[in-house]
Amino acid sequence: MMAQAVPNPPNDKKRVKVYELKNNDWFDRGTGFCVASFIFNEANRQEEPRMLVQSEDEPDKILLETRICKEDSFQKQQDTLIVWTEPTTSIDMALSFQEGDGCAAIWKFIHNIQQQLLAVGGPDDALSDDISTDPFVNNQLTLPNPGLGNLAEIESQVRGLHCTVQGREALVKYILNEENNYIPKLIPLVEMAEDMEDLPSLHRLCNIMKTVILLNDANIMDHVVSDELILGVVGALEYDPDFPSHKANHRHWLSKEGRYKEVVHIDDETIRKKIHATYRLQYLKDVVLARILDDPTFSVLNSSIFFNQVDIVGHLQTNPAFLKELFGVFGPQETDQERKKEAVLFIQQCCAIAKNIQQPTRQQLYNNFLGHGLLSVINFALRHSDVGVRVGATDVLVSMIDHDPQMIRQTIFRQISEKQTPLTDSLIDLLLVEADLGVKAQIADAIKVLLDPGSQNGPLENLSRANGDIAGRMRPQPDPQQAEFVKDFYDDSAKKLFKPLVDLKDRDNMDFSVHQVSLFIYLIEILCFFVRQHTHHSKYFVLSESLGQRIAQLLSSPEKYLRLTALKFFRNLIGLQDEFYNQQMTQGKLFEPILDLVIETMPRDTLLNSACLEFFDFIKRENIKNIISHLVENYREKLAKITYVDTFNNYIIRYDQTQGFASNMESSFLDTEEDTTPKRPETGRGNRWEGIKDLDAQEEEYFNTSDDEEDVAVKASSSRAAANGASPTSKPLVDYNSDEENDNMDTDLSAGILEGTDENTPPASSSKASSNGVHTPLSSSAVSPLEKMSEKRRREEEDDDEMSKLTQPKRRNSSSSVASNTSSVLRRKKSFNNQNGGSGGKNKIAISLSPAIKTGGESQGGGDSGS
Repeated sequence: MMAQAVPNPPNDKKRVKVYELKNNDWFDRGTGFCVASFIFNEANRQEEPRMLVQSEDEPDKILLETRICKEDSFQKQQDTLIVWTEPTTSIDMALSFQEGDGCAAIWKFIHNIQQQLLAVGGPDDALSDDISTDPFVNNQLTLPNPGLGNLAEIESQVRGLHCTVQGREALVKYILNEENNYIPKLIPLVEMAEDMEDLPSLHRLCNIMKTVILLNDANIMDHVVSDELILGVVGALEYDPDFPSHKANHRHWLSKEGRYKEVVHIDDETIRKKIHATYRLQYLKDVVLARILDDPTFSVLNSSIFFNQVDIVGHLQTNPAFLKELFGVFGPQETDQERKKEAVLFIQQCCAIAKNIQQPTRQQLYNNFLGHGLLSVINFALRHSDVGVRVGATDVLVSMIDHDPQMIRQTIFRQISEKQTPLTDSLIDLLLVEADLGVKAQIADAIKVLLDPGSQNGPLENLSRANGDIAGRMRPQPDPQQAEFVKDFYDDSAKKLFKPLVDLKDRDNMDFSVHQVSLFIYLIEILCFFVRQHTHHSKYFVLSESLGQRIAQLLSSPEKYLRLTALKFFRNLIGLQDEFYNQQMTQGKLFEPILDLVIETMPRDTLLNSACLEFFDFIKRENIKNIISHLVENYREKLAKITYVDTFNNYIIRYDQTQGFASNMESSFLDTEEDTTPKRPETGRGNRWEGIKDLDAQEEEYFNTSDDEEDVAVKASSSRAAANGASPTSKPLVDYNSDEENDNMDTDLSAGILEGTDENTPPASSSKASSNGVHTPLSSSAVSPLEKMSEKRRREEEDDDEMSKLTQPKRRNSSSSVASNTSSVLRRKKSFNNQNGGSGGKNKIAISLSPAIKTGGESQGGGDSGS
C-alpha cells in the first residue's frame, strides 16, 4: 500500500528545556530552541529526520541532536513534555516545552515520521527485522473482555506479555487506546467482587493492576492517577495476595476531601490537576507500591513528580496576584488564625518542593517570597502556639539557609538598619522556650550558620606566622557588615542566649528537667562553635561571663550525656592550644572537677571515663607544659591515686625529673628535644665576635703550621679587626686581582716560562738567595711554582669556606670593604715579588689567608708584612 505523505516539519523554533536523567534525578542541560526537520547525512547520502535543540545563550552550540527512528521510544507526557530513551546510549532524555502548542507541533512530526517508517518497513536500524516480525506491531494484540469469569485468563495473558519488550510495548498501546478503554472496564469488577466476597477474584485484579503499573510507562501513570480512575485502581491494590488476611485502606485515605486545602484559590485548572496528580503519585510511590517498587518504576514515578513540581512552582512564582494574596493572609486585617496556619504550611510545602528543582528556579522562588515578606511570616510562625506551625517555620528557614545563607544575612542586616527586631533574636527567644526537640535542633543549627564568619578568621593565622607575605595576599578581606553584626550580637543578643548558663551561679542542685538538659546541651554546642569561629569576641565573652566555671558545675549533674557535653566544651578549649584559655582553666581550677570525674568513674570503661582519659592524654601528647605543671603542683595526691592508666603517673615522673634542671619552665620543662638542639647564638649586643665557635684541633693545627708571612698577616689583621670593630665575616663574593697585580703576574710568569725550557730546569735564583747559599734542587716529579700557587689557593679557599660557616653573617660598611680589598691586593703583589726575586729556598708563594678577616686600616700593614 502507498505510504502516507509526511507533512512539512514545523518551521518555527520552539523554546524548550533539555533534561537528562542521571542517578534517578533530572539534570538540566540548558535552554534552547527546538527544531524537527530532515537533515542530510553525509555518511549514507540520505536525508534523515532529526530533532535539534540550539542553545539560547550560545547559538553555535547544539544542546541536543537525536535521530527519529522506527523504534517507538518517544512518548508525550501531559501537554508540554516529550520523553524518550536514546537507542545508542540508553540515556533517558526529556524536552520541556514552554508552550503546549510547540510541544504538539513537534510531537505531530515525530509521530508521523514513526508511522511512515513502520508502514514502509525500511531498514531503519538494527532492530528493524525484529520489529517487522513482531506480531503486535499492527495492533494485533487482543485481550478478553473483562469479567469475573475470565480474570484468570486475563492475568495469565498480561503476565506473558510483560516478559518481553515487544509484549510490553504492545500492551501499553492496547491499554492507552481510547477505543479499548480497558482499565475503566476493570474497575467495576472490584466492587462486584467485594459484594460477592470473591477474594480470589480480588487477588487477580490486584495482580493485573500491579502488572499494568509496572509497565513503567509515564502515560499509564498519568492515566491511573486521574480523577476518574484513581479510587478504582487503589481499590484493586488493597487486596494484596501476599497478605491474604489483611486489607489496606487506600480509598479511605485518598477520598477525604479535607486533605486538599486551598489557602488561596488557584484559577488555573491544569495546575490544580497537577497538584492532585503529584500527591497521588507520591502516595503510590511511598505507600501503595513501596514494597514491590523496582528501579525503573521508581525512576518513572520520580520523573512524573519532578516535572509536575517544576510546572507548579513556575506557575506560582510567576503569578504576582497569587503571591500578593498569599502573603496578605498575614496582614492585620486577616483575623482567621486557621487560615494563617494553613498559609504557613503551604509555604513550607513550596520550599520543600523547591529543594528538588534546579537552582535558578529555586533562587527565583526564594527571592519572590522574601520580596513579599517571608521573614515576617517566619517571625509570626516561630511564636505560634501550634508546634506544627513552628516546625514549618524552622523548616522554611533552614531550607533557605541551606540554599544561600548570605541571602538571609543581608535581610537581617536590613532589619537591623531599619531598627527592626532581627531574625536571630527571634530564634534565640524561641530556642529558650521551645519544648519540641526537633524544632530546638533546627534553631540551634540556624543560629550557628547565620553567625558563621566563614573564612574571615582562623585558618590562615598559622600560615601568616610561617610566611607573612603569602598569607597577606591569600587572606580574604573580612566582610564589615558581618563583623559589625557579630559585634552587635555579643554586645546584646549573646547575653540573652547564654543567660540560662550564667544563672547557674550559686546553684548547688544540679537536677534539671528534660527541657533544661536539652537546652544546656544546645547552648554548649553553640558556644563550642563560637569559640572556634569568633576567636576574639568569644574570649572576652567567656571570661566576662565566667562561662567556664558555670559549665564546670554541670560536670556534677546526674545526667551523663549532659556531663559529656560539658566535657566536650573543655576538650574544645584544650584542642585550640590557646594560652588565653589555658590560663583561664588553670586560674579557675577547672581541671579539678574533671579529675574528680575520672576518680568517680574509674576503673569502669564507660564512655564518660574514656572521654576524660582522652582529655588528659591529649595534654600529655601535646606537651602542654604549664597545664601539666599546674596539675602536678595542685593535684599531686589525686594524680597518684589514678593507677589503672599510666598517664597521670607519667605526669609526676616527668615533672620530678625536669624540675631542677632549668629555672625557665618555658624553655626546659619536658623539652627533651630542645635540650640536645644547639641554640642560635645571640648577636648584636656590643661584641661583634659573638656567635663564632672555637676552632677544632685540625683547624688550629693548620693555622699554627702556616707560613711566617701568613702568620704575620693573620696576627696583624686580627689585631686590627679587634681594634677597629669591623665585621669578621665580611667577604667579597669574587676576589678580583687589581690591574697592576695582573700585569706583574703576567710578566713574571711569562719570563719564567721563556727561561725554563725544560720542566726539570730550576728557576733562576735571586741574588739574595745566592748570597744566603740556599739552593733546593727540584726533582723531575716536583710541581711548578704556578701549580703550587693554584693548589695553595684552592686549599685556602676551602678553609675560607669553613671559616665563613663558623661566623655569623653581618654587613660591613663600604670603607671597610674597600680597605680590605686593597690590603689583600698589596699583600699578593708583595708576595709575588718575593717569589720572583726573593728567597728560593722553598719557593713559597704567600697568599692572603682570607679577605674576610681583614679590616679597614691594614693597607699599610699589608705591604710591610711581606718585607
